[in-house]
Amino acid sequence: MRSVAIIGCGFVADLYMRSFAEHADVSLDHVHDTDLNRLETFTNHWKLRPHETLQGFFDALPSGCVILNLTNPNAHFEVSMACLNAGFSVYSEKPLAMEMTQATDLVETAKAKGLMLASAPCSMLGQASQMLGKAVRDGVAGPVRLIYAELDDGFIPQAPYQDWKSETGAPWPSEDEFQVGCTLEHAGYYLTWLIGHFGSIRRVVAASAEVLPDKGSNGTPDVSIATLFFECGVLARLTCSIVAPHDHQIRVIGDAGVLKVDRAWDNAAPVKFHKRVRLRRRLLEVPLARRIRPPSKTHPKVGRWGAAAMNFALGPVEMLDAIAEGRPCRMSPELALHVNEVTLAIQNAGDDAGSQEMQTRCDPVEPMPWAQ
Repeated sequence: MRSVAIIGCGFVADLYMRSFAEHADVSLDHVHDTDLNRLETFTNHWKLRPHETLQGFFDALPSGCVILNLTNPNAHFEVSMACLNAGFSVYSEKPLAMEMTQATDLVETAKAKGLMLASAPCSMLGQASQMLGKAVRDGVAGPVRLIYAELDDGFIPQAPYQDWKSETGAPWPSEDEFQVGCTLEHAGYYLTWLIGHFGSIRRVVAASAEVLPDKGSNGTPDVSIATLFFECGVLARLTCSIVAPHDHQIRVIGDAGVLKVDRAWDNAAPVKFHKRVRLRRRLLEVPLARRIRPPSKTHPKVGRWGAAAMNFALGPVEMLDAIAEGRPCRMSPELALHVNEVTLAIQNAGDDAGSQEMQTRCDPVEPMPWAQ
């Protein structure tokens, strides 16, 4: 049986466990964490094997096991590098690394060792994103000219986030979330969709700012707005904030109308097409939308937990499939590196970065078989 293992059993690890429950052909037995109390609580709940040392964890893993790096963002580089040097392919939570030099080192190490490396989020492989991509390829909205993507989460500092706990009682990591920032934490949810469907971003023009200095962790932008120029000619605007009212919609605007998804974090969110028509002297998008119907079988779905209805296992399972089939992984190191570069460009833009040329690139991602 194909196997994965976990390093880091905090808040998000429970979401992965619920997702892997929908994939009976994947074995998950081994877990490591430096917080021994958290390790004990997590492994007791899920009936897993705890490992108090990293070397003991590595020694126990079967050949071909994929390691999920679910540690806090500042530890991603060090932990992923240790896993690669131990001979294991790595699927890392976002971001791949906090600095581009670190991200590049990880990619070069993985390639040199013949290992796979990928970074979350994997909702690009989910039904909503794949149906949106199919509608674009099928020309439902005509040639695409412009995209508006919003990842605004509401006024989070006033939310009761102290009460947000995972299934095994891990608190929502507010300190990490505020220190790392909403752009590094969340921009990837739509950047992976956009890059996956349209390919490389050649230029980023962005601004970022901290407008909530009293949220408990200072110095990191809590608002960012980016204009993304794609090599294919498409233009996109992406917003991220923990200030503006909750809005996770994406609108793909073409000559014939608008493709729209309202909920980025719901794999089963409907993809709708609003046709553009002329009515007397007015031009409008028809309010009554046509739904882009998915095939009867796409991928396993998970129930809603909090704000998310995502199958977090789709990325690791895609990596396992790629290893078994001897093919490139759709969640490629080039995708991870390009998303990392674009995200850091937006995050660090401040009020004076201006236009930034991207140095990495990534081809559009091959659709899932059921979305072709």
